[in-house]
Amino acid sequence: MTDRDRRSLPVPDGIAGTRLDQAVARLFGLSRTVAADLVDRGDVLVDGAPRQRSEKLAAGSWLEVTLPPPPGERGAAPTGEPVPGLTLIYRDADIVVVDKPVGVAAHASPGWTGPTVLSGLAAMGELVATSGAAERQGIVHRLDVGTTGLMVVAKSESAYSALKRAFKAREVEKIYHAVVQGHPDPLRGTIDAPIDRHPQHAYKWAVVSGGRPSITHYDTLEAFPGASLLEIHLETGRTHQIRVHMAALRHPCVGDLTYGADPTLAARLGLERQWLHARSLAFEHPGSKEWVQFESPYPPDLADALAVLRGEDAAGGSG
Repeated sequence: MTDRDRRSLPVPDGIAGTRLDQAVARLFGLSRTVAADLVDRGDVLVDGAPRQRSEKLAAGSWLEVTLPPPPGERGAAPTGEPVPGLTLIYRDADIVVVDKPVGVAAHASPGWTGPTVLSGLAAMGELVATSGAAERQGIVHRLDVGTTGLMVVAKSESAYSALKRAFKAREVEKIYHAVVQGHPDPLRGTIDAPIDRHPQHAYKWAVVSGGRPSITHYDTLEAFPGASLLEIHLETGRTHQIRVHMAALRHPCVGDLTYGADPTLAARLGLERQWLHARSLAFEHPGSKEWVQFESPYPPDLADALAVLRGEDAAGGSG
């Protein structure tokens, strides 16, 4: 196909019992009118056959939709703003894995006017899944603007559904490295503390009674005078989870002034953001069903700060 895009996926449980045109509109972010036109033209198949727009869908039925390209982009790749430093680690028909630089959001959001992963992928000509809210289609997990490292983005609708399930079921292995102030005691442990919005500051999160269950496992890899390098495994994926949990232990991420880090130490290390990096990401590939794993080196600012803590020449870097 040269000017249209075909998507295939099983009908999710949450869509069961919905009219065909309504389901297509919800699943692919289309208007009801456009979805109805696709059904009427025969561009929507259920279990291999065209159906009426009023037909109710059954969970597990196979849905095939031939989507028209966005207006003004017929036959063309999506457009976006190039994002310097955004690196493609892996890509295929189902997923794309990126190494996100600092200062880049996963997707557009109210109040954010800076670069995004989705815009950067569009500029590279990468088509992502249309599932999810319009501003974050294809996004199955996120990193903070000030956190670097690995993200996987879904390209096919089936990959989006499979990865969302895997993240929800805690079947994705997410490993972060963080440099925190002081030395956690014990050196290895688990933080099981609920997180919700900060009661006084809307831009922050906090350990709050009755918040969402949040579990963080940490292990000290290296200790320095006044700081420690930790390896962190996330069992859940709450907003700011590592930053909030480490601050709750009174060992905030170095450079994380939002959560109480020492600005003097941050300045000495040349840090303008938290020392936190999504180091490794592993999951069952939604297409091949094979276990895949990806790793990311430390970016220059974090490597240089680590070199200073180790007493090395910062200009030499560290991976």
